Amino acid sequence: MEKTNSSAVSEFVLLGLSSSQELQFFFFIFFSVSYVVIVLGNLLIIITVTSDASLHSPMYFLLGNLSFVDICQASFATPKMIADFLSEHKTISFSGCIAQIFFIHLFTGGEMVILVSMAYDRYVAICKPLHYLLIMNRRTCTVLVIISWAVGLVHTLSQLSFTVNLPFCGPNVVDSFFCDLPRVTKLACLDSSVIEILIVVNSGILSLSTFLVLVSSYITILVTVWFKSSAAMAKAFSTLAVHITVVILFFGPCIFIYVWPFTTYPVDKVLAVFYTVFTPALNPIVYTLRNRDMRAVMRKIATHYLSPSKFLKCH
Repeated sequence: MEKTNSSAVSEFVLLGLSSSQELQFFFFIFFSVSYVVIVLGNLLIIITVTSDASLHSPMYFLLGNLSFVDICQASFATPKMIADFLSEHKTISFSGCIAQIFFIHLFTGGEMVILVSMAYDRYVAICKPLHYLLIMNRRTCTVLVIISWAVGLVHTLSQLSFTVNLPFCGPNVVDSFFCDLPRVTKLACLDSSVIEILIVVNSGILSLSTFLVLVSSYITILVTVWFKSSAAMAKAFSTLAVHITVVILFFGPCIFIYVWPFTTYPVDKVLAVFYTVFTPALNPIVYTLRNRDMRAVMRKIATHYLSPSKFLKCH
C-alpha cells in the first residue's frame, strides 16, 4: 500500500456511536447480544439447509449463502465496535481502515446480488412454475453465487483503486464506528469532489439500481399472483411485505449515504448500523421463522440431537 510514501497518518480515531459513558455500556450489552444472535441465527440456517435433503433446493441454497454473507458482513466491524465501547482510545491502523473499506464493500456488494438472485428465484417459481427446475438448476444457482462474489470484489477493488493512495497528512478523526468511505475520503489533503462523484457512480448507482430491480421484481410477482386468485395475492403480499421491509432497511441507508456523499450527516453512522447489524439479524427471522419447511427441519434436528435419550447415551 506504500502508506509511508503517500500518507503521514498511521492511524485513524473512531468516534463511535456516542461519547456518553452510560450509553457506551448499554451499547456494549446491546450489540454484544445482537452479534451473538446474528452469528448463531445465521449458522443455524446454514446447518439446517445443508444437513437436510428436503431443503436442497435453489431457494434454500441461496438462503444459506445469504446467511454466510450476513455473518461476514456483521463481523467486519462489529467486534471492534463492541471492544471500543470499553476503550477510551478508539483507534484503528491505516491498513486496518483500508481493510474495513475493502470488506464492507465486498460483502454489501455481494449481498445485493444474492438478494436479487433470491427475488429472481421467487419470480421464476411463481411466474414460470413449469420451467422452474429447468431454469433454477444447480449450475444456475452456483453461477449466481459466483457472480455475487465477483460483483462484490470488482466493486470493492474499484473503490480502493482511488482510496488507497490518497494523501492523509493531518486530520484523522472519523465520526463513525468504522472506516466509512465518504468520511475517510473527506480527511484527505486534496479536493475530494472528484472522488465523491466516483463514489456516487460506483456505490450509489449500484445500490439504487439493485433496489429498483428488486422492487420491480416484487411488483411483477404481485401482479402475476393478483391475476391468479385473491387468496394467493393476500398470501404473496403478506410474505413480500416483510421481504420489502428488510430490503428497505438494507438499501435505504446505503442509498442515503452513497448516492449523495458530498455532505455527511451525524445520522449517517446510525443508518450504517442498519446494514451492518440490523439486517443480518433480521434475515434469519424473515427468511426462516416465517418458513414452515425450515421450522419443521429445525424441530427435527432439535429432537434428534437434544432428545433425552441422546444425553443418556452420553452418560
